[in-house]
Amino acid sequence: MARPDVHLAQPDDATEITRIQRETWRTAYGDIVGDDAIAMLDDPGIEQRWSEAIAHPDTDVFVATEGSFTVGFTVSGQAPEDELAGPNGELPDDAAHTGLIATVLVEPRWGRRGHGGRLLAAAARALRSRGAQRAITWVSESDSATLAFYRSIGWDPDGTVRTLDTGGARIREMRLAGGLELHLKS
Repeated sequence: MARPDVHLAQPDDATEITRIQRETWRTAYGDIVGDDAIAMLDDPGIEQRWSEAIAHPDTDVFVATEGSFTVGFTVSGQAPEDELAGPNGELPDDAAHTGLIATVLVEPRWGRRGHGGRLLAAAARALRSRGAQRAITWVSESDSATLAFYRSIGWDPDGTVRTLDTGGARIREMRLAGGLELHLKS
């Protein structure tokens, strides 16, 4: 059996991250994000943007592998004020110690093997090393699998919602929040 692993992304991982995002969005999120958002992933500049994210000093990008296959990735960093503010624009008292899990994506054919949990655990460790005590993430209200994943580790909606316009669809997202001392099932 191939050994699973998670490690910090390197510049040459941008190609696989781009492929995983494209394939996962088409397979698992096409009905949620719409055709226009999916078409944007064919932009030749997407891979360069991933290279820039990997190189950014305030962002941690991790990739999950199984054997020689790259199967998923996550992105984390300090939560930007506009992601953290409440509906009235007020920041929480712990804003300086709150991270953001921007995404956890595992290619569907590699799902249910613990890759998402390993990626999230790596992101949580990285956020803690940067001084974060908790984190937030945004999840589409219609993405029951991702909501169940976060709820299984004790993250819950904090009452803040937003609507994104992808050009072809409107996505209502809930903000989830939780601690960074994760207790994941092996």
